[in-house]
Amino acid sequence: METMLFAEQALLPKGWARDVRLGLAGGVIAAVEAGAARQAGDIAVGAVIPGIANLHSHAFQRAMAGLTERRGPTADSFWTWRDLMYRFALDLDPDQMQAVAEMAYVEMLEAGFTRVGEFHYLHHDRDGRPYADPAEMSLRILAAAEGAGIALTHLPVFYAHSDFGGAAPGDGQRRFIHDLDAFLRLTERLCAAMTRPLDRLGIAPHSLRAATEEEVRALVAAHPGCPVHIHVAEQMREVEDSVAHSGLRPVEVLLNRIGIDARWCLIHATHLTDAERRGIAASGAVAGLCPVTEANLGDGLFPARDFLTDGGCFGVGSDSNVEISLREELKILEYGQRLFSRGRNVLAEGSGSTGGALLRGALSGGAQALGAPAPELAAGASADLVVLRDTVGLRAGGDRILDRWIFGADVAVDQVWVGGARVVSGGRHRDRDRIAGAYAKVLAGLVDG
Repeated sequence: METMLFAEQALLPKGWARDVRLGLAGGVIAAVEAGAARQAGDIAVGAVIPGIANLHSHAFQRAMAGLTERRGPTADSFWTWRDLMYRFALDLDPDQMQAVAEMAYVEMLEAGFTRVGEFHYLHHDRDGRPYADPAEMSLRILAAAEGAGIALTHLPVFYAHSDFGGAAPGDGQRRFIHDLDAFLRLTERLCAAMTRPLDRLGIAPHSLRAATEEEVRALVAAHPGCPVHIHVAEQMREVEDSVAHSGLRPVEVLLNRIGIDARWCLIHATHLTDAERRGIAASGAVAGLCPVTEANLGDGLFPARDFLTDGGCFGVGSDSNVEISLREELKILEYGQRLFSRGRNVLAEGSGSTGGALLRGALSGGAQALGAPAPELAAGASADLVVLRDTVGLRAGGDRILDRWIFGADVAVDQVWVGGARVVSGGRHRDRDRIAGAYAKVLAGLVDG
């Protein structure tokens, strides 16, 4: 049965169009007609844009939001935050993991994300031993995504070491650890388990601290065609430790000794030389930027302006899920560049809209990074779309509504459709009450326990 939407305006592949009828059937967009007349039975909506990918999430960290904002006895940093995160990760059981992830995915959908890249490294039981089904925790991620109705690119993480040179893992990392053979069995199990047409499988060597160069090469060779995600150069200490170990910075290792291409996504890549920045852009790899988390952790600023000038591509992710907001990720990305350069509209293309440039960049880079179909409102494309509602009735046209959504307060996400199913209406997820109730019980046990 075909569902017909009648949009005041829609962002089509060739630009904005008015009075657009969109036919949804079988999980795809069956027809697009611009300059049309509304028909009886059409669902009238405001401005429609393609669905956007959240390319980097650690769903379980959603339950930590706000719990690490007290100063410790020494200067706080990413590394002190990581110690707290490890202790938190040791407590979660599979039921709790699923409830927390489902809540995070509800909030992503309400924010306008229609696909998530789940960078998942919480694999084993609390004592570090594998579950009877070694994919138990990954299966809970799949179930949470299906329950919330979000498309998923699952990125199981290979984590074997605590530092460069294959150092033995620490006890706080015991739930993360695999050797190559065990990891290959995990991904084989997941290939069989991932049956939703919306879902994709990638791999994620955690970092060059947690996986050796040889292990990274072996993982990539064993998973041809899969997206490959890796944390890199997030902190200067990581860069310095890499140089001390091999004489090369971590991005230099990826560019010169491992080799990266368009199926790679380099998460953060904050601390770059000019040559590294140009090398990433030339490789076609996506820079996976998480501005809210990077600000929260004090990581630093990615050189976005120069990277885009180099022809680089980027996407955004919610990472630690301290705040799940697509508009905030895009806004802070731009605002960070403004603070650094002491200018305005830094990431706009030419004399165009900043909001438009940010959204288009996140659309294309996010889909590429997650191995997803091109995000577009066109016949045959997946029916993943976001409806924006102008709350004050100004009826702004074209990219102006994106500027007002990202940088203002009077445009909001109204509806979200994934695979042709409406999962958000009036800004609220269809199952929010049920999922939030389960999450609240889990959070009470984790925080008070």
